[in-house]
Amino acid sequence: MDFSLTDEQRMLTDTLDRLMADRVTPEQRRAMLEAPAGEHSALWQTFAELGLLHMPFAEKVGGLGGDGTDLMLIMQALGRGLVPDAYLAGLVLPGDLLARLGDTGQRERWLAPLLEGEHQLALAWQENDARYDAHGIATAARRDGARWVLEGGKQLVLNAASAAALLVTARLDDGGLGLFVVPADATGLSRRDYRTIDDQSASDLTLDAVSLSDDACLGRDVAQALDASLALGRAALCAEAVGAMEVACEQTLDYLKERQQFGTPLSAFQSLQHRMVDMHLHLEQARSMAILAAASLDRPAAARDYRLAAAKAYCGEAARFVAEQAIQLHGGMGMTDECYVSHYAKRLVMFDHYLGDADHHLEHVSDHLVDVV
Repeated sequence: MDFSLTDEQRMLTDTLDRLMADRVTPEQRRAMLEAPAGEHSALWQTFAELGLLHMPFAEKVGGLGGDGTDLMLIMQALGRGLVPDAYLAGLVLPGDLLARLGDTGQRERWLAPLLEGEHQLALAWQENDARYDAHGIATAARRDGARWVLEGGKQLVLNAASAAALLVTARLDDGGLGLFVVPADATGLSRRDYRTIDDQSASDLTLDAVSLSDDACLGRDVAQALDASLALGRAALCAEAVGAMEVACEQTLDYLKERQQFGTPLSAFQSLQHRMVDMHLHLEQARSMAILAAASLDRPAAARDYRLAAAKAYCGEAARFVAEQAIQLHGGMGMTDECYVSHYAKRLVMFDHYLGDADHHLEHVSDHLVDVV
């Protein structure tokens, strides 16, 4: 199989690398994190100007027709830069569902401004008692005349504080799984905002008799579309983890070359060389799994989900291994906020938990091994 990039993809990679180096220094990243919620960064507007917000979407919905490889390249660059902007949570996941399920009016109202950088959205699918099961939800939607009424709660909704609207999954009276666009200022919707350990903006939602118009419903049987969008998100996370692991390995190696003990650089000690080799082995194996994930998005659902589960499980374990080794090889200073590798380590640890951890996905692989193979 040919893994070489096209000329356009190499240009995309070069552009992103320069952008990350110029616009996402440690100081600039801290300023982004300290900005008020809902205030779009200058970097986000640059993404819009460069067409990066259009890239992952098909031309028929206003995108540039990028494929899984294009998304992988973007997410790797964002991982290397440790970009705090919610490209995945605020654009890719909700945008993909709108592209799959929305009618012309719904796409014009919510998707078109999203691709132009005018607002961001968020996907609310996780619930406290469902763990990572996107279908086992308790939030309910019922008809009230010509309107819908939503009752329930959602946990760990990334980017909710900056979203103009939330895409909320809910169980219908007939047992189907529905998806609803809930404006951020809807009556009955309340949020508890917080930061995850890797500085991501997250919220827990309470929906108390939230009344919505009929056109707020994107679909009454969205299970397959939701699975496809979450698969896309897992492929994106694998790529982002690879980018972050690259920098963690680079910074750790630079530290070992610079730091001396008994007049000798730490990089000269064979035991530490072995640990760096282990870090790079995990990185390269994770890179292969990220490529597999990106190449599997167009496969039938069963094969796609099996491969994505295997990729996410391995990348999650590899990310945690690289994070732990980077911290240990830096010593005590690796735990400090001033040591930038600590921020990569926190992000890498959390990669394993977003959209299903390694245990969850290994269980899926085990349960479907015979069916797929």
